[in-house]
Amino acid sequence: MTYAVCVTFVVKEGAMQDFLPLMRRNASMSLSSEPACKQFDVLTDPSRPSEIFLYELYDDRAAFDFHLKSDHFRQFEAEAKDMIATKTVATYRSVVQ
Repeated sequence: MTYAVCVTFVVKEGAMQDFLPLMRRNASMSLSSEPACKQFDVLTDPSRPSEIFLYELYDDRAAFDFHLKSDHFRQFEAEAKDMIATKTVATYRSVVQ
C-alpha cells in the first residue's frame, strides 16, 4: 500500500537560503538510505517564495514512521526549527490495490 505525505512549510523571512540546503539534504538522505522511501520531491512556486511543498511516497505508514526516527530527519528538524513559520502535514494512503 502506498503512503503519501504532503508537507507545506512557510519559511521565515530571510531564512530560505539556509533552509533549502537542509531540506535538500534531508530529501537526498531519505531517498538514499531509506529503501521504503520511493519519492521525495522538494517543490516551490515563484509566486509564493516563502513556501516549500514536499511530496513524499513511502511503501506504508511504518516506512514513514521509520523516516521520522532517522538521524538525518532528526538533524533536519533540529537545524531548521527556528527557520519555519508554519508547517502543515497531510497524509494519504492508496485506496486502489
